[in-house]
Amino acid sequence: MTSAVVVDVVRTPSGKGKAGGGLSQVHPATLLAGVLGELVSRNELDPALVDDVVTGCVTQSGEQAFNIGRTAVLAAGFPESVPATTVDRQCGSSQQAAHFAAQGVIAGAYDIAIACGVESMSRVPMFSNAQGADANRGPIAHRYPDGLVQQGIAAEIISARWKLDRNTLDEFAARSHGQAAATAAAGGFANELVAAGELTADETIRAATTVDKLAGLRPAFADDEYKARFPEIEWSITPGNSSPLTDGASAALIMSEEKANRLGLRPRARFHSFAVTGDDPLLMLTAVVPATRKVLARGGLSIDDLDAYEVNEAFAPVPLVWAHELGADPAKLNPRGGAIALGHPLGASGTRILATLVNHLEQSGGRYGLMTMCEAGGLANATVLERL
Repeated sequence: MTSAVVVDVVRTPSGKGKAGGGLSQVHPATLLAGVLGELVSRNELDPALVDDVVTGCVTQSGEQAFNIGRTAVLAAGFPESVPATTVDRQCGSSQQAAHFAAQGVIAGAYDIAIACGVESMSRVPMFSNAQGADANRGPIAHRYPDGLVQQGIAAEIISARWKLDRNTLDEFAARSHGQAAATAAAGGFANELVAAGELTADETIRAATTVDKLAGLRPAFADDEYKARFPEIEWSITPGNSSPLTDGASAALIMSEEKANRLGLRPRARFHSFAVTGDDPLLMLTAVVPATRKVLARGGLSIDDLDAYEVNEAFAPVPLVWAHELGADPAKLNPRGGAIALGHPLGASGTRILATLVNHLEQSGGRYGLMTMCEAGGLANATVLERL
């Protein structure tokens, strides 16, 4: 069977997703075009050879509307013959893009594909594409008569159910910043970063973060309606133990191993197994657990076979619940920090995490790495990579 490999993967630095952030003056298509151009340039690849560009983007409105993947391909100067599409699996959009690209290679539909993602949360605010869409009513109201909740409330619910207190969440958040700051200081991100505008380093990492400083932040999602509905919640989710609003783009060059060898390119990692699954949409963030079990079963692996696991830190309880349920080694969990420190530019996060995981496996000598992401609606993607 044809194998799909990662030849290269790059990302912009993470910019604060607000006015004045380091990437807030850059159009999202321009942001994505920059990583696309760098990806083909540094591999001396003729972009005309690319069979498809699969792009993740969540808030597909305003400057991110009208198939931003195609706009970015043209902005990058690729030939007009190179197609592109934009997909939305919420926070896992570019991880799903990587699945589609790799699966296309394995199926023989592509020789070369690019999976990528972009999100400018400063220029295209989250939920700005959701006017008139209310998941609590309409066609699924009969199934969930009490209504669903937004992700911050879901994070509070799982914190309460798994008995994760505020201090535990803040300790994990401080660890994320510490790990990311240490990696950055050691140059561990250098091979994956592509300067965007004047921004050359992640501006979301706060090296001075401590548990004591985080303890002073107020809960972000408590209100009277939810307090009455969920009396068991202690209200522990704050801006400090959640991922920040972030601008960024990322891209991975994916092809068959045979094509890479023919072009004289070095495959860095092989896609070993894939999974995507759904779970309780009220809890929303827990599908990473069954998705991981599914991808390990498909790959014939156990949690102990993995050398690193990246579980997206949308909120601190997500990787903590995941690690508890899987019996995972805490030392292997997000070893370079996660989204709490490195940011969560929604549609770009999947291939951002792919970049960080591939570089970690190479620099640590690990063989297998797993990445998984919770997604709105109770979904999750999971991927196992094998370093080559």
